[in-house]
Formats: sequence, structure tokens, C-alpha cells
Amino acid sequence: MEIKHNEIEVIKENPFAECKLEREQYANILSKVINNYADGFVLAINNEWGTGKTTFVKMWQQALKNEGFKTIYFNAWENDFDNNSLVALMSELKTLTNKKNDKIFKSVVEKGAILARNVLPALAKSLVKKHTGVDMDMIIEGVENVAKGVTEILEKEINEYTTKKKTVLEFKKELEKFIKKTGNDKPFVFIIDELDRCRPDYAVEVLEQVKHFFSVYGIVFVLSIDKNHLASSIKGYYGSNDINTDEYLRRFIDLEYSIPKPSTRLFCGYLYNYYSFDDFYSSDERKKYSAFSDDSTNLLKMAVLLFDKSNATLRQQEKIFALTRLVLSFFKPEQHTFPTLLFVLIYFKTMKNKLYEEIKNNIYSVQELCNIFENFISIDFSKEYSVNLLYVEALLLIFYNNNKDSRSQEKLFDIDTEGEKICLINSKFQSTKRNLVDYFTSIFRESFENLQLSYILKKIDLIEPIDK
Repeated sequence: MEIKHNEIEVIKENPFAECKLEREQYANILSKVINNYADGFVLAINNEWGTGKTTFVKMWQQALKNEGFKTIYFNAWENDFDNNSLVALMSELKTLTNKKNDKIFKSVVEKGAILARNVLPALAKSLVKKHTGVDMDMIIEGVENVAKGVTEILEKEINEYTTKKKTVLEFKKELEKFIKKTGNDKPFVFIIDELDRCRPDYAVEVLEQVKHFFSVYGIVFVLSIDKNHLASSIKGYYGSNDINTDEYLRRFIDLEYSIPKPSTRLFCGYLYNYYSFDDFYSSDERKKYSAFSDDSTNLLKMAVLLFDKSNATLRQQEKIFALTRLVLSFFKPEQHTFPTLLFVLIYFKTMKNKLYEEIKNNIYSVQELCNIFENFISIDFSKEYSVNLLYVEALLLIFYNNNKDSRSQEKLFDIDTEGEKICLINSKFQSTKRNLVDYFTSIFRESFENLQLSYILKKIDLIEPIDK
């Protein structure tokens, strides 16, 4: 049984063989775009964290290789321990050297060395000022002015600026030669991943260097980013929330693309199989009990309903499925798991932990919890749902009520003068064919009327010993 989702294997001959989200079609579209614009540009793949961008670009990279493209994958986050992003980018390019292009690459390095000497001191000074409040320019000027006149300093800076401009042009010219010598008539694809997770100064430096030094004919840069998080890094670097990050990023990005959200049903089915739920639900011991025959189906239906209505990322969905599978191992084959309610509570623990803790601590009245549940689900009564939400709600309210001490427990329904049951909980779900009191009665008939929510919560919190 898996406890976490491991990195998906990228098979060389068929890169998208293990992709369960049907994303190969999007890779094919992007490959065609690159082919049509071989002179070079910057493409940003913009999706939220946890949506599978890294897996996608690694699969796409292998597909590009299979089509004859030269490519590099650079994880910026794993490399921001080093302050010199120029060295990091050049090191990646070095992996493409061979006997034909080695001499040209050495020329690129020579020009890059001059740029590094000119660029890094200025960057260092700005960072010192940003993080300490000390203006290094003032200190350096004060020291230098003791020995040199202002005119001499200005003349030197003008000469250095002229040299730097010339060196940038020479660097780009040599880099373009290197790219032509390295590949074929196809553009070279340089993938930069996880830039939005880097230190703000490193992320900005990479962007600036891609724009000013590496923007040459024949290179396509692919930035795999969450633009909102990268925008936060930019604001942090410049120390201002007022900076227009969309306009700033427009200077660097020529084309923006977002991978479409996969089918929730497809992804839930994949996670169900990946975490081997059937090892529990379809075990020989559990099959002996006919009451459990629909448990696996009901769990999947609830997962699809919740994830369709929420903003849970793919990574968060993975974690919820992983925890659910772990929790199931705390149930005996003959025990009820109440799969729909179990999944809702694990969703709360993962996505709305404050609410989960408040439910656990019994701070709500039953009516308040009813309102919270219905606002959370927020269903359209004109539609039919595969999950019996009224039954799930009834289970939650009964078990929650039983979790309270006897003096705090509330009456859920009453009997009128004609012997009819009247629900004392005001539920919006009453507009369905059966109302809440019908399900209260059904649950009591199933002998669950005394079961406490702690029966499930203790297993979710992994605090209940496993009986052998």
C-alpha cells in the first residue's frame, strides 16, 4: 500500500504512457507551436502549484527529444542555493558540448565571465541595501573618493558600461553560434521549472538573464510557473505591492499557456487504483458482508462530487486519497466505514482544518453544523446527484450529536398530535423526495443511533490502537 504518490516514470519510448490525465494532446499542441516559431521565444506554462506541471514538462521534454529536439530541463528551485544564476544556466548548456561545438562554448564562457564580473557586484550591492538598509553605493563611493576624483570614477564607469554592452552583444553572438552548431534545424528548448519557488532575488535574476543574455535566435525558453506566486516573489524583491507584475512579466513572456484541468472522475479513478483501495474494499473478508457492497462506489462518487465543487489541486486530491487509504487500514473487515461521511471529514481535515477541529470539539449546535454542511456542499436542487447527500448529512448530525455529553445532546425530531414525525432541524435539503427526518429514522433502524463521530475521528487522527 502506498502512503504517498511517487514521481511518475517517464518511459523513453512512450513518454506519456503513465500519464492518467490524457495530457499528451496538449504536449502535441505545444510542440507544433515551437516548430512554427523556430526563431525562438519565451513560453510560460502557467498553472497553480500542485497541478502536475513538473510531471507534464518532463514527459513533454522526452517527447521533444524523441522528435529530434535538443532540450534541457533546469529546476531553478533546486539550484537557488548558488547566488550566480548565470553560472547555473551556463552549466546546463555545457551538457550539450561535444567535439564540434566545444571551442565555441569556451568562447561563450569567456564572454560570460566578463558579464559575471560586471553584473554580480551591482546585484550584491542592491541586495545588501535591501536586506540591511545600508547603501553600499554610498560606502563604496566614500572609500573610493578618498583615492580618486569624481571625474576619474565616472570615466571608469562609462568605460565599464560600454564594455558591458559590447560584451552582451558578443556573448549573444557566440551563444547563437553554439546553438546552431549543437542542434539541427529545430529550435533548442530550455525548460526552467519551479522558478516561482525560488528566492525572490534568484527568480528575478534568472528572468533578467534569460531576457538580456540568452534571448537569441533558435532558443525557446519554457517557464513552468504559477504566475501568482512568481508575482509575489517579484513584489518581494522590489519591496512594493504596487508594482504591476502582469506588465513586468509581459517583458519576458511572449506566450502564456495553461494546461486544462483534467477530468475529476478520471483522476479520482486513477488515485483509487494507485492507492489500492480494492485491497480493503474487495478483500475476501469484507465481501462476506453484503451491506458493504457499495462502499467503494459511494466513496468514489463523493470524491468526484467534492473535487468538482472545490478548488483542490491535484496534489491536494492525492493527499486526501492517500490519507483516506491509510485510515481505512484502521478498520476491521467487519466494521462500517461510512465511506461518504469519512471522505467528507478527511476533506475537512486536509482543506479546512480549523472547521475540522471545531467539529471535533463540538462547538456548534446541530443546526449550525447542518447550515455549515449545506453551505459547503452548495448543491443545485434542480439537479440529481449520484451521492445521497441527505443521508450523509443525517449521519453527520446524528453522530455529531452523540459525540456531545448527554446533557448537551439535542432533540432531532418530535412527534405531533397525529403521530407524525416532525424534524426539528431546518434543512435546505428538505426539498428532495425524502426529508431529513426520514433519514434520521432510517439510521436509527440500522442501529446506528448511538454511534459517535469519534468512532471515525479517532481513526482519521490515527490515535486509535489497531486491534490484532
